[in-house]
Amino acid sequence: MRRFTTTLLASFTIATALCVASAATAQSTAAPATAVATSPVNIDANGVALHGYDPVAYFTMGAPTAGRAEFTAVHAGATYRFVSAAHRATFLANPETYAPQYGGFCAMGVAGGAKFDIDPEAWRVENGKLYVNKDRRTQQVWLRDVPGNIVKADTKWPTVRTTAKR
Repeated sequence: MRRFTTTLLASFTIATALCVASAATAQSTAAPATAVATSPVNIDANGVALHGYDPVAYFTMGAPTAGRAEFTAVHAGATYRFVSAAHRATFLANPETYAPQYGGFCAMGVAGGAKFDIDPEAWRVENGKLYVNKDRRTQQVWLRDVPGNIVKADTKWPTVRTTAKR
């Protein structure tokens, strides 16, 4: 009986240790998803911003252009991709000029008090700053009153930046 009790106790101890280790692993893998959801920068699961589009291209090429994985730079916890080493160098010289406003979240969403993902094709450079929106329909609403929407979004961003993305 003593041997059975000792074996049972050892099995229980091992099972408990495995459950604790499994729970710790689940928590450590869940943390990045939570961090991404509440991040002040709109990044994907790999930490890439703007869905991999080159932020400098909006200014220099006047069009959304997908960046290349071999030309990257990290700014404010996000990895940006660029079409060339020259674009990367331009960004690194002054990242605040080229990084999208409101952490790359939907500008109209921020004006309304929420964080939404974006379509990199729904964009506008206004007064030397890049604004992106959720989709083209939302972009049309944004364009009806760009200066007024910027004022609303600028006012709400300090609070919105710490909320979860929808």
